[in-house]
Amino acid sequence: MHQDNTIGSRIFDYANYLFLFLVSLAAILPFMYVVISSFSTEAALIPTQFTTAAYNYIFTTSTFVRSLGVSVYITLFGTMINLVFTSLMAYSLAHKHLAGRRVILLMVVFTMLFNGGMIPTYFIVKATGLMNTMWALMIPNAISAFYLIILKNFFQSIPDELKESARMDGAHELGILLRIVIPLSLPAMAAFGLFYAVGLWNQYFSAVLYINSPEKWPVQVLLRQVVILSQGSIGDSGEIASDTVLYGEGIKMAVIVISTVPILLVYPFLQKHFAKGVLLGSVKG
Repeated sequence: MHQDNTIGSRIFDYANYLFLFLVSLAAILPFMYVVISSFSTEAALIPTQFTTAAYNYIFTTSTFVRSLGVSVYITLFGTMINLVFTSLMAYSLAHKHLAGRRVILLMVVFTMLFNGGMIPTYFIVKATGLMNTMWALMIPNAISAFYLIILKNFFQSIPDELKESARMDGAHELGILLRIVIPLSLPAMAAFGLFYAVGLWNQYFSAVLYINSPEKWPVQVLLRQVVILSQGSIGDSGEIASDTVLYGEGIKMAVIVISTVPILLVYPFLQKHFAKGVLLGSVKG
């Protein structure tokens, strides 16, 4: 009987391994095909001829390099803005004696269920003078209601004795936040920083709405232009060498790879904080 259970458990384990392998393969193969296609021509359905012409073209055009720089700038500074505003508001709401705390929390939850919509948001951005500026891609979404509530719960899980002892030593609230709460909340800050960074890096629709100047386009908007005009130029005509032979499909795939790889490289550095940061904030209500 014991032997039968052992054999059955081994079969179950092997079946799980096979299933997970197939799922992983289904997730990896499309990206592998994109990478291979970026180094190939579009002459065949299955890439065969190796060439770096697409990458050479992309990195010799100031348009793509500039858009990549815009995306890096928005992601770095936007994530800093997100974390600063979210942590400040979450720390304030973590104090149960805060006047009007329940009303503010109700308003925060209300925004998760009902959104003002695209047109009111557009008018607000226009009225505040943020149109055609990079601030329009960072300020309107400075705080996520969902991340705010989880981070508030995380701050509430920190023992009050630590904060009280710091207050007795003369520390003010901002000092307590920076010297005690934030260091103890690094897993949560890293996890939500990653979420914010991915959202900023991949944002596209906001840039289409608020950015009119092509030199301020992030890389995702440029990727859209490449997809639409894959047979044309994504830079100035003077930047293209006359002897360069390029294929639209290779350019599209190369832009996808370049716009995807940087954000993928961030995951290994934050992986150890990822699961811990997400789960700890959801334990305490």
